[in-house]
Amino acid sequence: QVRLVESGGGLAQAGESLRLSCTTSGIILSINPMYWYRRTPGRERALIATLTTTNKGYYVDSVKGRFTISRDDTTNTLYLQMNNLKPEDTGMYYCWTDGVAWGQGTQVTVSS
Repeated sequence: QVRLVESGGGLAQAGESLRLSCTTSGIILSINPMYWYRRTPGRERALIATLTTTNKGYYVDSVKGRFTISRDDTTNTLYLQMNNLKPEDTGMYYCWTDGVAWGQGTQVTVSS
């Protein structure tokens, strides 16, 4: 059974950095495209970053240049490095791949 567990969220001030982790079991990251989603207050969960099986990252405009998605194939862990955080980055962050149940997410709160 595939399991995704997000961690690393917390409180940050604008301009600071956080690194989110997605610990996985039952899945090999290198052969599955992986995603980070974000749900902000009052909005649906939205895709913000994609990591292809060829290790190429794609980002929505709002996080491009500030966030980096990556993976560690030895530990099957997915990461999201978030730099220069902004208050609008506040939300619940989820990792995901196709056909897998959503995890609990990790909360990120950025103050101005």
